[in-house]
Amino acid sequence: MTLQRKPAPVSNPCDLQIELFCRGARIDDDDSRSDDDSSRGRGIHRARAGLGSGLDVVIAGSPRPVWVNVPVTEPFAALSPFVLRPGELIDERDGRRWAVELPEAPAWYERTTESGRRMSEIGLLQGTYLGIYIGPACAYWHGDAKLACQFCTTGRNVTGEPATVAEVVETARAAKAESNVTFVHLNTGYQAGRAAEMVAPFVEALKRDVGVLVGVQIAPEADEAEFDRLLALGTDHFSFCYEIHDPQRFAEICPGKTMTLGQSAFFDALRYCQSKRPRGACSGEIIAGLEPVESTMKAIDFITSLGAFPTVCIFRPLAGSALEHEPPPSVDDMRRVMRHLWRSCRDAGIPIGMAPNLEVSLVVQPTDTAYLSDRGWRDSLYRARLAALRPLARWKLRRAIQPRRAR
Repeated sequence: MTLQRKPAPVSNPCDLQIELFCRGARIDDDDSRSDDDSSRGRGIHRARAGLGSGLDVVIAGSPRPVWVNVPVTEPFAALSPFVLRPGELIDERDGRRWAVELPEAPAWYERTTESGRRMSEIGLLQGTYLGIYIGPACAYWHGDAKLACQFCTTGRNVTGEPATVAEVVETARAAKAESNVTFVHLNTGYQAGRAAEMVAPFVEALKRDVGVLVGVQIAPEADEAEFDRLLALGTDHFSFCYEIHDPQRFAEICPGKTMTLGQSAFFDALRYCQSKRPRGACSGEIIAGLEPVESTMKAIDFITSLGAFPTVCIFRPLAGSALEHEPPPSVDDMRRVMRHLWRSCRDAGIPIGMAPNLEVSLVVQPTDTAYLSDRGWRDSLYRARLAALRPLARWKLRRAIQPRRAR
């Protein structure tokens, strides 16, 4: 096999991103690593639902780079044609090489809070934002875990004592000062109606003592006033993981959510919260690859019809999940989904890419899918509108990341 002398630039980074999500990559045998070896890149950390169980990689692109958390430990990745080396990615099907970056783990990962806990046990970078799981493991994992969502490994990843408000504030301060973090994402899993109460003091402290954009991902609440309370404390973003649009598949994949909440509760919560926030400030989170492509496209269109933006994860058969032996979805199907994601955001006029320094490695962001666009007059008009909105939006958002007293 003859390789090019220098890694080539990537003409369509989103296309490569999708392939890496679906195929994973193998670590070069000369530089192998174990799950807990962080000698290269940020290391592999199994946290929250487990989708960040790979290596964060940055694919260079113009006008913007694309981040991807590449599966490397799951069995399907062992069959991947891609080989990952420091600074480059090799496709063994044709010998092509691309320049990629493996971001280094920040120094604060190894520092400890005043309580003595390592900061990387409190929160982790997932792209350029800080992800923090608040509270005990999702209640669907209690008992024999038959109610857990079948793709999820939260119950295996979230162990030990929950983080305190003080520990989260210390970690977020370090991440903001040293990693230029502007957005902190808090999630709780299902907590039997106590999630809003649980997350409220964290939101208040982060807005008051750190000064960051705060996103909250919780299960729908029976009393919508709980969302109003979180908004009053300064919550900038709500996300609701309803995962599957097809009702029958939703019941099969998410038995706990079906039994305790019902699919419509997620729709109602997203509709309510988005009605209280500027257009594009809330998201509906879905998983592509667990239902027919047409159903996933319907989910995308439903979310954008509410004025929210779709967060589309590509299904990853995680070790330790009920679906660990399922194959990942096809690359072609995921390309169709992501092209539709761009068109749906464009046609609904969703303002994407407004937040400063916010890149997400776990999903294909709507801004990533711009590389897949048709580049017709509608695309040109949408891009022009986004470009005009972005300076004002980022000015407003940067004002929002100053420490302040919560209302």
